[in-house]
Amino acid sequence: MKKSERTRQFIVEKTAPIFNVKGYAGTSIADMTEATGLTKGSIYGNFANKDEVALAAFEHNWQRVKTMVRVEMDKRTTSKDKLLALVDVYQDLQSHDFPQGGCPLLNTAVEADGTHPDLREKAMDAFNGWLKNIVTVIETAVAAGEFRASVDAEQTALTLIALIEGGLMISQLTGNVGHRIAVMPAVEKTILDLT
Repeated sequence: MKKSERTRQFIVEKTAPIFNVKGYAGTSIADMTEATGLTKGSIYGNFANKDEVALAAFEHNWQRVKTMVRVEMDKRTTSKDKLLALVDVYQDLQSHDFPQGGCPLLNTAVEADGTHPDLREKAMDAFNGWLKNIVTVIETAVAAGEFRASVDAEQTALTLIALIEGGLMISQLTGNVGHRIAVMPAVEKTILDLT
């Protein structure tokens, strides 16, 4: 890895938590220089502008979430158990490498809606990728006879994501992790009812 690539990676790793906590609008260049120990010129010598840093920070944060979920899913053998890994992950975020500040998809989708088209597009791509992955797991389960043939994979995937993200949002809004945890049995029931 070239020095410039290492510097870019360093900037992203140090600023990603700030963007996820404070959001795009709330993150200042002073926040970025303080987190990295670099000057404004050094940051903007590696990134064209704050937008470029924010996009890279979102990708970094979302990749952490995807990796966390994938690691847990890969420990399971059946498709049903792979979906139930979602419950395990989102029930106990402290035991996993979940980004500081909450779900980057939720945070970015809410903030970028109508105000930052590039971030909105990144969030949309992340959502679509997550949806596609869950749909694939459900379709695999249907094909293997684990789930009923009548299961609508896309509608079920949307429901699972909505329950998880809704629990995260309410928990973040109220500052009460119990709300997120309280939603997880509904996620589990939705999955178990597919058989």
